[in-house]
Amino acid sequence: MLRRALHAGLSGGFRALGRFVASQPVLFASAPVLLAVLLGASFSRYRVEEDVQSLLAPKHSLAKIEGNLVDSLFPINHSKHALYSDLQTPGRYGRVIVTARRGSVLEPPHLDTVLKLHRLIYRMQVTVPPSGPNSFNYSFSHLCLPDDKNACIVDDIIRAMEDIRSARAANRSAPVLRYPITQLADGRRAYVGHQLGGVQSWAPDGGTRGPRGEGVRSARAVQLTYYLQARGGLMEGVAGQWEKAFYSRLREFAALHPQLGFYPATSSSLRTDFQLSSVLARRPLLAGLGLCGALAVLCCSMRDCVRSKPWLGALALLSVTLAGLTAAGILNLSGSTYNSTYLGIPFVMLGHGLFGSFEMLSSWRRTREDQHVKERVASVFEDVMLRFSGSTALHLLTLGLAASPLTNMEAVRLFCRAAALAVAVSYAYVLSFYSSCLVFTGYLETGYRHGCFCRRVPKQERLESKPAWYRCLMYTRYQDEAQTTTGTPHAPRPAELAHTRTYDSHLLLGCVRRCYGDWITNTYVKPFVVLLYLVYISFGLMGFLQVAQGSDPSGLVAMDTATVSYTRAQQRYFSSYSPVIGFYIYESAPYWNASVQRDLLEYAKGFQRISWLEAYLAYLSERNRSTSLPRDNFTRTLRLDFLREPQFAHFADDIIFAERGPGEEPDVAASRIFLVAKTTENKREEMSVLLDTLRRLSLTSRVRFLIFNPSFVYLDRYAAAVSSPLRHSLLAVLFLLGLSSLAVVEPLVSVWLGLTLLSVQFGVLGFMTLWGVELDCVSVLCLILALGHAADCSAPLLSGFAAGRGDSRTRWVRVALERHGVPSLQAFLCYGAALAPVGSVRSNLTRTLFRCLALTAGCSALHALAFLPTLLTFLPPSKSRARRPDGGDDPRQEVECVEMNDGTRVVDQITTV
Repeated sequence: MLRRALHAGLSGGFRALGRFVASQPVLFASAPVLLAVLLGASFSRYRVEEDVQSLLAPKHSLAKIEGNLVDSLFPINHSKHALYSDLQTPGRYGRVIVTARRGSVLEPPHLDTVLKLHRLIYRMQVTVPPSGPNSFNYSFSHLCLPDDKNACIVDDIIRAMEDIRSARAANRSAPVLRYPITQLADGRRAYVGHQLGGVQSWAPDGGTRGPRGEGVRSARAVQLTYYLQARGGLMEGVAGQWEKAFYSRLREFAALHPQLGFYPATSSSLRTDFQLSSVLARRPLLAGLGLCGALAVLCCSMRDCVRSKPWLGALALLSVTLAGLTAAGILNLSGSTYNSTYLGIPFVMLGHGLFGSFEMLSSWRRTREDQHVKERVASVFEDVMLRFSGSTALHLLTLGLAASPLTNMEAVRLFCRAAALAVAVSYAYVLSFYSSCLVFTGYLETGYRHGCFCRRVPKQERLESKPAWYRCLMYTRYQDEAQTTTGTPHAPRPAELAHTRTYDSHLLLGCVRRCYGDWITNTYVKPFVVLLYLVYISFGLMGFLQVAQGSDPSGLVAMDTATVSYTRAQQRYFSSYSPVIGFYIYESAPYWNASVQRDLLEYAKGFQRISWLEAYLAYLSERNRSTSLPRDNFTRTLRLDFLREPQFAHFADDIIFAERGPGEEPDVAASRIFLVAKTTENKREEMSVLLDTLRRLSLTSRVRFLIFNPSFVYLDRYAAAVSSPLRHSLLAVLFLLGLSSLAVVEPLVSVWLGLTLLSVQFGVLGFMTLWGVELDCVSVLCLILALGHAADCSAPLLSGFAAGRGDSRTRWVRVALERHGVPSLQAFLCYGAALAPVGSVRSNLTRTLFRCLALTAGCSALHALAFLPTLLTFLPPSKSRARRPDGGDDPRQEVECVEMNDGTRVVDQITTV
């Protein structure tokens, strides 16, 4: 009783709202346009998000806390001897991978070219400002990180290559270059595994591995990194100009040396290439909207020129466009920034808005033509708006919960916040702008004016003297003609017969009524549909078991860009070893204790390592001194003897001494060592496992340590950060459906809708994995949107079927398909037309977006047009006979009328009671 009362109250409220909108159509049509124009003027405040890491990395993670601690203990600006690429992420840098198309980069011609490139970059200058008396030429020496001799720190491979060239020039044997750890001319050991790639090695003794690694016979690639200091606003601008000049000089240099391949990258490459997707998608997006508009016009057209409403198709798209402009204006005024993931928002609005628009048009065609326009609009609101409001609430709930602080992925949170705003504005504009347009076209229909040209259509007797093309263009059926029937005692109402004849001229409606409805409910077709659903579930499960994480940011940038080229080159030539991992002991530890020394050496066992502790213990052993010295002797020897040796001086960057008191020896407050792991092709997965393993070890170790690499920011808790908004949204939807089943809709409708949403999302997740889409922030966004999209297309069908009483299930499935399946089909066609051009954009982000949205539309269409119509014919809810208000059986049954046509003459009407 509560459900009926609430349903009646809401329906009556929407009916009153429809009558009010129909009485003030000019106001409701002009207000959204004016508001969209005013808010659209705020695009002068348009800003693009600059910090890509904050978008694509988990917002709250242990790796970010560890990175801040590392930066506070060992800031990169304090390094005076060596820098390890990928160990820390400074503000600005330039990086290039040089590959030999034939041979080795260590061959004399290639080696000379690489050193020539190094000198070119080192001497490259940028002028800031470009002109004026205050202009100054900045070179790399003004921006680089200086060493203890105030010279720029360069990669160790450069020093090794200069030593090889000097030896060849002096006709001496070249020093042995080992891999991955080599020894430089000054005696210092350096890790070059991240600077030399595609290495073929040989063992110095003819078959065994050398003590410091294998000798390098050839190398296909070399990587050079140039770190910049950006202190203050001026130097930040200078560093940005230097990065642009770095790109241009490399292009010029590559044109002069075609025998080598060059793959540059800078600190701004990821941001630029990530935002490039929006630029590349502009024209395809506009082309898709044009195709959608043309198809929407065709879907709203029919042979009857008066009842045809092509302008409503275009106005539905205009309503979505105005809503998007209004939402964008609100975001601009609120200070929000834009990023490329917002490319999915137009499709959210398009899908939701088109479903509502076509449902309203379908309901309008079911109203009585002899009613006043206000009453017809009120009937449309009463019939459609409750379902449309429910699906809008479901959209807002899923997007709103994903936009809450519970979401740990900033890109997902910002997208869902903007999408929720866009859906809310789109809902309001459908109620106001599109509904007022429906009122205007209703008055045109009442006055028998042409649906396209707005000219009054003459009656049939006046058209007989016109040419054939004119009669075809002006074809319509006047109401008095349509209602001329041959009466029988049990004949249906004339308005119903008029509606049946009149709207049969609509192509999709006629196909569903005459062909598809009978075919999909045929007894011999049902087993094949059920079998198709089992195949659907099987392939979805197959893909679900193969879901992979997509934590690599380069998978979300435009193709054919510097980031993608650089990443592919790095994966091809530098995948043998992991990035350099910093092993940081952030508290004072008893390094002089033998058991602590054994523990630290055991932790580093199995890694390639650059360790001050291991070198120091070897230093003591070579001098026949005990490694278990007293604390003061251990520290004094470390400071005054070991670190003053030239080959060990660079370890001073890895140790922090803290004063203990007057006359006491300083203590080692913190230190670091560098570890490198041997990896295979699944580099990121192995790094994630390594991170978890070492973190668990740090919890039980008596030495307080942490490990860090900038890539850990993307790996740490990525799976939980990506899946949590999807899980929360799904639980919220099921909760909303359960709550609504108690008060608003029938429980079985909520059960069916919940199962449909789960099935659609499960299928999208499985099939996108089989299509090569990884689980990243963009694919998760599409999975969240799949919930609302599936509800848009399935809820009207389910509620229409459940509302029917009497007759058979098959009869009401056909009626539901006719009333709600046709609007869903129209929306699917227009949505697919808008989405198709986006698939041609050369971008990883838009490719993921296209595939996921296409699968969402396809799975939703299968459920709404095939699976549900078939399953509802033999599964609950059942169709019972209608009851009289007093509870007794009503002896009256529905009258079914069938017309038999023989040529142009109505032969008879067969009435079945």
